[in-house]
Amino acid sequence: MMANPKITFIGAGSSVFMKNIVGDILQRPALADAQIRLMDINPTRLGESEIIAKKLVATLGTKATVETFSNQRQALDGTNFVVVCFQIGGYEPSTVIDFDIPKKYNLRQTIADTLGVGGIMRGLRTVPHLWSICEDMLQVAPDAIMLQYVNPMAINTWAISEKYPTIKQVGLCHSVQGTAHELANDLGIPYEEIRYKSAGINHMAFYLKFEHRQPDGSYRNLYPDLFQAYATGKAPKPTWNPRCPNKVRYEMMTRLGYFVTESSEHFAEYTPYFIKEGREDLIEKFGIPLDEYPKRCVEQIARWKKTSEDYKTADRIEVKESKEYASSIVNSVWTGEPSVIYGNLRNNGVITNLPNNAAVEVPCLVDDNGLQPTFIGDLPPQLTALIRTNINVQELTVAALMTENREHIYHAAMMDPHTAAELDLEQIWSLVDDLTEAHGSMLPEWARGSRKQRVA
Repeated sequence: MMANPKITFIGAGSSVFMKNIVGDILQRPALADAQIRLMDINPTRLGESEIIAKKLVATLGTKATVETFSNQRQALDGTNFVVVCFQIGGYEPSTVIDFDIPKKYNLRQTIADTLGVGGIMRGLRTVPHLWSICEDMLQVAPDAIMLQYVNPMAINTWAISEKYPTIKQVGLCHSVQGTAHELANDLGIPYEEIRYKSAGINHMAFYLKFEHRQPDGSYRNLYPDLFQAYATGKAPKPTWNPRCPNKVRYEMMTRLGYFVTESSEHFAEYTPYFIKEGREDLIEKFGIPLDEYPKRCVEQIARWKKTSEDYKTADRIEVKESKEYASSIVNSVWTGEPSVIYGNLRNNGVITNLPNNAAVEVPCLVDDNGLQPTFIGDLPPQLTALIRTNINVQELTVAALMTENREHIYHAAMMDPHTAAELDLEQIWSLVDDLTEAHGSMLPEWARGSRKQRVA
C-alpha cells in the first residue's frame, strides 16, 4: 500500500487557484487520499479555502485530509510537494502603484507582472518571500519539490536557483498549453490532433513546431495555415476577453516566423514596438488593452465575492479538470508514471544560445526521478536576440537581489525595452525612485526609499 503524498499550499488564500489544483489532485487515483495542507497569512481567505477544500473532498468521496496553518515552517514540515501561489502587496496597494506611478511619466502598461518597471518591482517584492520558503524547506523538507506559480516567473526561478541551488523547483504557467488551444481553435482543428514543441523563457517561448496529425500518421506543418489565416482576416478569432483581440502575436509571427506562447496583451509590453506615446494608431490597430491587469483584478475581486458566498452555502462543488500541470507532476513523481510538462528551470545548457544561469521554459520529462528538462540546442537567432532583451532585465533584477545593490534596480529599468523606448535616463532613474518610495515596506529594506533620501 502506497503512502499518501503531503502537499502544502503556501498562499492558499488564492482560493480559485487552490480549488483547481486540489480538484485535479484528488481526481487522480494514486493521490486521492492526499494530505492537503493550506497555509496563508490572511485568516479570512484561509478559512474560505478550507471550506472549499473540504467540500471538494466530500464531493469526490475520497479520504483526503485538509489541515490549515498560519505558520509557514509548520505547514512545510515533512511535506513532499510545495505549491506556491501568492501575490505580495496584492492588487492594493502594489499593483495600483505599479500602474499609476509610471503613468505620470506617460509610461503605459498592460499587465506589468513579468517585465518592465512593474515586473521589476514585483520581483523585488516577491523573491525575498520565496527565499524564506526555501530556507524553511532546507530545514524541514529538503527533498520536497516546489511548484511555483508566482509572477514574475523567470525572475523568481532564476533567483531561487541562484541562492538555493539544491532546492528542487519548477516554475509553472499555463501559457504554452493555453495558446496551443487558442491556435487550434483559430484553425478549426481539434486540439487533440495537434503536436507542438515550444522553447524559450517564460512568457517569451516560441512554438518551434506546430503540426497536425494526418489520418496516415504523418504530421503536417501548420505554420503556412496560421500565416494565411492572419493574412485573410480569419485569425485571430475573438478570445475569451473582448478587450484583448490577440493581433500582436500574429503580427510578430509575420516578422519572426514563429508564434509566441504568451498573450498579445503581455507581449505588447515586452517589446518596444507597440505601446508608444503619440502613436494611438498602433494602440487601435493592434487592439492593445492598456491597464488591462487592474481591470481584471477589479473584476476578479467582484467575481470572488459572489463565488465565495456560493461555495459557503453549496453542499457539493463541481470539479472540472483544469489545464494546470501541478497534478500530473505530483502524480508522475509519486507513482513513476511518466508525463511531459512545460516547466521553467535553470538553463544549464538546455538552450545552447542562451545564458546557462537564465531561467528557461522547455519541455520536461517527469517521473520518479523528478523533473528532467529536454535538450533543445540553438534557437533561431532572431528569437534568442529578442529573448535576450528580456533576460537582461531579469539578470539585473536578480543581481540586485543577490548583492543588495540598489544601483542594479536602475540598471534593470534602463535595459527594459519598453521603458527605454519611451523615457530618457533621468526619467527612468526618477521613476525607479518614485516606485521604491511608494512601495515602502513591501520591498526589502536595502531597496527602499530613493536616491535623494539616501544622499540625505
